[in-house]
Amino acid sequence: MEKKINVYLMGKKYEVPEGLTIMGALEYAGYRLVRGCGCRNGFCGACATIYRIKGERELKVALACQTTVEENMYVATLPFFPLEKQVYDINDIKVDAQIMMQLYPEIYCCIGCNACTNACSQSLNVMQYIAAAQRGDFKACAEMSFDCVMCGICSSRCPAGISHPQVALLARRLNGKYIAPEAKHLTKRVEEIENGEFVAELEAVMQKPIEELKELYNNRVIEK
Repeated sequence: MEKKINVYLMGKKYEVPEGLTIMGALEYAGYRLVRGCGCRNGFCGACATIYRIKGERELKVALACQTTVEENMYVATLPFFPLEKQVYDINDIKVDAQIMMQLYPEIYCCIGCNACTNACSQSLNVMQYIAAAQRGDFKACAEMSFDCVMCGICSSRCPAGISHPQVALLARRLNGKYIAPEAKHLTKRVEEIENGEFVAELEAVMQKPIEELKELYNNRVIEK
C-alpha cells in the first residue's frame, strides 16, 4: 500500500500519498485547479505557492508543480504576486541606462541580500542580472535571465520591492530589438508568412483530424 502523509491544504487536513507534488496533492484531495496552474512542469510559473512545515518558523515559497509534499506541510496558493509592470512601447524607448531609471527605479534600492537568487525556482542568479540592469548591460541581463518563468517568487522575497521578472523582460526585449544581431532567416520567414505563402498549407493542416496531426507531430523532422 502507498505510504500516506498528513498535509494541510487551505487550512484542512488531508492524507495523501507520499511523493506527490503539491499540485498533485491538491488534486488528490479533490481540488479542481482552474487558476494558478498551467504547464504542470515548471515552465509557466503560474503555480507559485507558500508553505510552512509544522514546528518550523520559516515561510517558504515554491512552484506547486515542482515541490514534493512533506509530512505536516501547511500549504496556501497565491493568485498572483503584485509585480510592478510598467507600460511602454518598445519602438519608442532608447537603449541607455536611463531607461531602467525611468521605468524601474527600485532596482537601485537593491541591498545585495541575495534573497531573490536563493528563492528562484529556476536557480538563476537573479541578484547578478539585476546588477547588470543597473549598469545598463542589457545583453548580460537578458542572457542571465533567459530561463525566467515569470513566477514572481524572487520578488516575494525582496525587501526593496523590485519586480525582477519585469526588469528582466524589458532587458530581453531591448536586447532582442536593438542589440542582438538580426536573425535574417526569421525576418525572411515572417515576410513569407505575411505574403501569404503558407496560407494553403495552414488551411490543409487545420482540416486534418487530431490523430493525423499527432502522427505528423511525432514524426516531424527536427532541424539541428
